[in-house]
Parts: sequence; structure tokens; C-alpha cells
Amino acid sequence: MRAGGVVSHATEGVWGLACDPTNETAIKRILTLKQRAPTRGLIIVAAEPEAVAARVAANAADAWSRATATWPGHTTWLLPAANHNGFYLTGGGDRIALRITAHPLCRALARASGGAIVSTSANPAGRPAPVSSWRVRRYFGQRLDYILGGHCSHPGQPSTIRDALSGTTARP
Repeated sequence: MRAGGVVSHATEGVWGLACDPTNETAIKRILTLKQRAPTRGLIIVAAEPEAVAARVAANAADAWSRATATWPGHTTWLLPAANHNGFYLTGGGDRIALRITAHPLCRALARASGGAIVSTSANPAGRPAPVSSWRVRRYFGQRLDYILGGHCSHPGQPSTIRDALSGTTARP
């Protein structure tokens, strides 16, 4: 992943596609694989809050506290984004989606990759999110650099997405 690879891995709820969040070529590759519009933004997953804290706007202390109180866990938070995050991570918006995962393999992957990874469901647009590695292979075949073994801890239950400013739920 540090060299621009795209890896599939298990998360809490579904299988994901992961890459280095600082590698724009790898991010574009994920968007192409998923047939996903770049304006939708992507989720960054880490093992520790410190790995993503700099991605949050400096004036968002209350929102950051709301998010960190629920981590590690199955909740992704939309937080005010620091200016340096870039278009593909925020989708051009003013929020960034962050999660501190509780999934042991996902945590290990994030740590081994420098602290944080892009992690988005491993499905082409309009297709069901996979809960097994065989479905990932069926969707993408040899177009991935690696499929990390493992299992979802809560199969079929993607992370809840909440807005850290308003507290509203964007995805149950």
C-alpha cells in the first residue's frame, strides 16, 4: 500500500478496499474500481485517534470530543476538515469521514500502513457490499494487489455515519 497498491480487507461490517490516503493515484484507482463519483469523498480509518487528528479543523474541538468518545468502534464521524485533506478525501466538501476501528485486522493494516488508510466498501456502485473475500474476488478478480484474509466482526452491518457537528445520523 505504501507503494500505491490497493488491498481488500475485512472490517467490522463489510469487506473494504484500502489504500494510502496520501497517494492520489491509489485513491483514483479505488474510485475507478468502485465506479464511484469523486464528489462522494472517502472514509479514513485508523487504529488510534492521533493518526487522524491533524485531518480535523483546528476549531472543531467539541466535534472531535464527540467522535473520540465513541471510538474505537463501528461509528464513522463526519468532522470539519482541515484545509490540507484534498478533494478526493472530502469530495470537495468541508467534512472528512473518520473512524477508529475496533476490528483487529483492520487496526493492524492501518498501523502497518503508516497509521491510517482509506477504507471504503469493496463493491462496484449499485452492487451489494461484500461480507466475504470470495465476493470481493468475484467483483474485482486480479485488479487488486492483495486480499488480506479475515472475517467481518458484524457481517452485513456497515458502520453508522454521524455528523459530529449536528449529531445527526447520515447512515444508520
